[in-house]
This record gives sequence, structure tokens and C-alpha cells, in this order.
Amino acid sequence: MSSVVVINQRARSAEQKALRRQAVLEAAETYFLEVGYEAFSMAQLAKNAGVVKGTLYLYFKTREELFLTLYEQSLIRWSQDFIGYLSESMTTKAYAQALYRTALADGTFLPLLIRLEHVIEHNVEIPRLIRSKRVFIDQVEAVAKPTSTSLKLNKAQAREVVRTMGVLLIGATRADQGPALDNEALPEEVQSLIASFSSKPLFVKNAVRIIESIRAEAASNS
Repeated sequence: MSSVVVINQRARSAEQKALRRQAVLEAAETYFLEVGYEAFSMAQLAKNAGVVKGTLYLYFKTREELFLTLYEQSLIRWSQDFIGYLSESMTTKAYAQALYRTALADGTFLPLLIRLEHVIEHNVEIPRLIRSKRVFIDQVEAVAKPTSTSLKLNKAQAREVVRTMGVLLIGATRADQGPALDNEALPEEVQSLIASFSSKPLFVKNAVRIIESIRAEAASNS
């Protein structure tokens, strides 16, 4: 059963409104982790948060604008977590493994990232989309700086790595969207085929190739 976060007192000051908005977001993330994207209902969120449905639209004009805000929060949270795992002179494989591990550890980040460009961003107003893209730019810069140190790349190369890793992450994790077959008795060759398309080896192997390619290209141009 969804937990109820009661925030039904009327918000008057700017501070009270900000606190209520954050309370709605916290209730929304809890609910999202319970039911996922497709089953997420604004009506049910209102019940969980202890407000009338119309109150939600005072803070978020559409369901997708709410999701966009949750995505931004999870992006910042993931960036900080990932940066904490970076160290000087990491191998490309260790870097890729840390990125994959931290991205999947956040139950909100990846499900929203996968739907970001094809669904969520199509249902928000342009000014709101622009603000979101600026959040993304800021986080790319935040991650690129320690990436440059860890992988011994210049700033432009590090930015390219970070941007490309996001695209690769989306593509690789789509391989995990098929039916769950963990408890099924499958022929060995079928098990081997499924394992070869698992997102982790796909991501790590191709991430290493991309990073090394960016490094090699820079070396050939120097």
C-alpha cells in the first residue's frame, strides 16, 4: 500500500509553497518506485500526498513536467554519487563499471532517462524544456571535470565521453526490457544468447571501446 504524505495545510508564503512542492515530489518518487511509469496516476498521487488533484497542477502543469522534475533530481543525485566513485588514473573498464553500477542503483534515474526524449520532453512547454537542458549541461560539466582527471583526457574529450555514455546507457539497458526468464528452464544455447545481450556486458564493453577511440583520435590529431 502506498504511504500517505499529508500536506493539506494551505501554503501561503513562498517558503511554504516550496516545502509543499518538495513534499509532493517526495510522495511522487515513492509512488513511482512502487508502480513505475505506465501505472503512475496523478489522481492516486494526490491521494498519497493528502491533497486534491488540482493542487498538483499548481506546481506541475502536466504529468510529464512532474516526471521531468523527478528526472532532474535523480540526475543530480546520480552525478554526485558517480563522482564519489571516481579516482585518479582509473582504467576505462573501472570507470564504465562504476558508471553502470551507480546509474542502475537509483531506481528513478534510468527509467526516466529511457523515456526522456521520446515521451517526457514532448509533453512540457519549451521554457521548461530549456531549463531542464541547462540542468543537464551543468551536470555534464560537473561529471566531465573528474572524468578528465580519472581518464587522463582533456576537457572536450571528457565532455564527449560523458554525453556519449548517456546515449550508450539508454541503448544497452533496453536489452533488459524483455520478459523475465530467470526461473525458466532454457536450452544452454538460448541462455548463452540471452546472457550475451545483458545490459552490463554490452555497456561496459562498448563504453571501453568508445573511450579508447576518443583517446586514440586525440592522439592521432596531436
